Amino acid sequence: MLELIKYIVEQFAEEKDKIGYTVEETEEAINVTVLLADSDMGKVIGKQGKIAKALRTLVRAATPKDSKKYNVEIKEREEA
Repeated sequence: MLELIKYIVEQFAEEKDKIGYTVEETEEAINVTVLLADSDMGKVIGKQGKIAKALRTLVRAATPKDSKKYNVEIKEREEA
């Protein structure tokens, strides 16, 4: 499922080298956090969050019924 998320995010992001992903698995869900550069936030989220919502819908549809639920969160990467 992470490969699907990566593919979709990379279609919209311009700074592909600054994209980061963290995956945390709990008993009931798998939480995927996408870390983006500030300049890519608007492009990946889309107007009124339409792209982010579509991404979550695709992930939900691609998840097998007997599998854990996937949660996708998009955050700005904190520059160190």
